[in-house]
Amino acid sequence: MLTTASPARADDTVLMPDNIIFVTSTGYWEESGDPPNVLDPSGGKTADTPSAQNSPAQRGYYKLVAVRQPEGNAHIFLQQVALEAAGPKVISSAELEEFSAMKAYVTDIRPETSDGVSSQPGLFATVYLKTDPAAPEPETWTVLIDDVGDIQVERATN
Repeated sequence: MLTTASPARADDTVLMPDNIIFVTSTGYWEESGDPPNVLDPSGGKTADTPSAQNSPAQRGYYKLVAVRQPEGNAHIFLQQVALEAAGPKVISSAELEEFSAMKAYVTDIRPETSDGVSSQPGLFATVYLKTDPAAPEPETWTVLIDDVGDIQVERATN
């Protein structure tokens, strides 16, 4: 779960925590009425889960959030955001352990496209990072979620 200090307030304006260094919203997801299962290995099923007949279909988008750690490296979180009548709501958040294990310094996160809504469900984003802060060029990694919700994190090949 994404944990940060409480946001500071200045003149009734909410300020984002200083340790959030990149946020990218991209891609989309749709569910048939069952709870979202992309970030939940159990598939979101619980004993008190309402059936698809009782739940309206959900839809939303993904966010990748890079959070700077005290050591200077970053952890990256994947969030699933539902579009609700009251506004966006984060419904799941998971740390992408592949990046945390590298103790990487994130230099950028970019969506596949910046022109708006994707034509296919899923996510494709590129993460630029350095495992050695003195390296002249960053490594390029991709985060991919396909149309059935499978998540892949891998080094980009060009």
